[in-house]
Amino acid sequence: NIDFTKTQLAVYFGVLILAVDSINPVKIFLHVFPSVHPWHLATLSCILITYVFISEMKALLYFSLKIFFHSILSIFFREVEIVGRDNIPRYGPVIFSCNHANQFIDAVNLLCTCEHKISYLIAEKSWKRRIVGDMAWALDCVPVKRAQDSAIKGTGEITLKEATPISFNVTGTDTAFKSELNVGDKIRSMGTSIALKVESIASDTELTVNSTNWKDDTPLPESAVSFDILKRIDQKIVYEKVLEKLASGGAIGIFPEGGSHDRTDLLPLKVGVALIAYSALEQDGLNIPIVPVGLNYFRAHRFRGRVVVEYGQPTYIDPKTLDAYKQGGEERRQVCNSLLDAVEDSMKSVIVSTPDYETLQVVHTARRLYQRKELPTSEKQDLNRRFAEGYRRLMMLSEGKPPKEWLDLQNKIIAYDKELKDLGIRDYQVPALSNEKYEYDGDKVLREMRLPYQIGHIFLMVFLAAIPAAFLNLPVGLIARLYALKRRKKALRESKVKIKAFDVMLTEKVLLCIVLVPSLWVFYGIILWNFTDWDGPTIALVIMSLPLFSYMGIVVAEAGMVDIKDVRPFVMRLFPSARRRLSALPSTRRGLQKELRGFIKQVGPQFGELYYEKDLDWKEIQRKSRTESMVVKKEN
Repeated sequence: NIDFTKTQLAVYFGVLILAVDSINPVKIFLHVFPSVHPWHLATLSCILITYVFISEMKALLYFSLKIFFHSILSIFFREVEIVGRDNIPRYGPVIFSCNHANQFIDAVNLLCTCEHKISYLIAEKSWKRRIVGDMAWALDCVPVKRAQDSAIKGTGEITLKEATPISFNVTGTDTAFKSELNVGDKIRSMGTSIALKVESIASDTELTVNSTNWKDDTPLPESAVSFDILKRIDQKIVYEKVLEKLASGGAIGIFPEGGSHDRTDLLPLKVGVALIAYSALEQDGLNIPIVPVGLNYFRAHRFRGRVVVEYGQPTYIDPKTLDAYKQGGEERRQVCNSLLDAVEDSMKSVIVSTPDYETLQVVHTARRLYQRKELPTSEKQDLNRRFAEGYRRLMMLSEGKPPKEWLDLQNKIIAYDKELKDLGIRDYQVPALSNEKYEYDGDKVLREMRLPYQIGHIFLMVFLAAIPAAFLNLPVGLIARLYALKRRKKALRESKVKIKAFDVMLTEKVLLCIVLVPSLWVFYGIILWNFTDWDGPTIALVIMSLPLFSYMGIVVAEAGMVDIKDVRPFVMRLFPSARRRLSALPSTRRGLQKELRGFIKQVGPQFGELYYEKDLDWKEIQRKSRTESMVVKKEN
């Protein structure tokens, strides 16, 4: 990277001229002009620095926060991988449409993996939070008032019944629709996150809602349920700010699901992204690319997890549909929904979408068993999507009753996963177990194992990490964990869409650490100042070294944990029962591989391009999948 090289050279050159007085330009200037004193230059420099900072404050804050967030990601994530960066337009306005799986960390990952200067749409509720709101202001975000943040409980109960393919009739019991609702408001039945827009109100007990955003796989409530009212909010000012940024060539980051969640599929998308894109085309003649961003997390809520940030092919508006948008009414609704469907297809093309977490685990395990060699991240993601889409098609072809062969294989894969978790080892370690001998007793096993080096390395890592971990990382880590668990429970109580609310945990840990870590350093500085005879420069050097010591402690501790995981299979061999289970794993894995590949060879040809084609247009595949699901729904 030539920019990084230039920065390095500039820093080294600066150190050089500061270290040698004979080539220091300031020293030379003061020597030539003795009437000029050092404080003259210092005062002038302070004035100029203040002027530059004030005039370019937002740009400097953005740049500084980006550097800060890079350091946050390097601490809290073991690896951040980027796929499809070539799909990002290099110039001009862009809308980034992201899935929302890890609260504020999602925005940080997009910010740090993209060269564009991005302004986010952020919920007004989050804008008002300390730290989050302060950083959002510095990043030039646009606050949005969300209807769900001010939802109120409706009177009585409702039942939903399909009236037309795009509308539901709502019948109320002890309701007061005319006094509590207006056309344009939304209602949300208990047990679902889908808000339905009110189209007409016939009486206090009868109304009609638009059902175009009701998901095909979501059944209607069988009995009367309570409901929430989401009042209509005028977002005119928000759209004006966003369109102004886009017209000036800026980039907008938006999370069209409307809120963070820990589900394995997308929530119904809000229409805002479509309205923004059409408004830009109508007012400024800009057909803005909508780039899908897939944030794929592994151990998302845990420390030192992994994330794959995947950028997909942009979606553009068909200019021929602009006239229909301008007509308003039903025509506008249709073209906006069509664009929203295309955006959803593109977003699903960069994530691995499954109906539930158990299915996602089966997909990942099946991919590891099926692949014959280590694959690049992009190919792993592609293979994961093939398995997920294959599973969907298998369920659709069998009308929800998959063949016995698959059910047996799925149960075996789940049992294999459970066995790995019980023994505390990973799938990649299993092939190596076939090279070990298990017929020895414990003492012989201990002598024959390659443990001395690994155990010594573990002790070395523990020794190196002990001091920084005990004094810098451990106190903050424990407090942050307890705080995140408390916030998770609160988020779960308040949410209609979260399953376990794991999506909020890492964000809460990061926010607390942003406050506690510098506070801890200041605390140590006060102790050193009051209880030691060290001078100011020495104490300052120690305080400035604490970030380095803390980060070294994290890296070394992680290396030690990797060693412990590698040693665990050998240690488990000391126990007879575990030894027998470990000895069976390689053959179990080989049997699963053979059975899985045989099953795929049997059913694969039914899936067409999923089985035969090397390069797939995942956006088009998702479009076909959505169309097939709609056809099946109509037939049923």
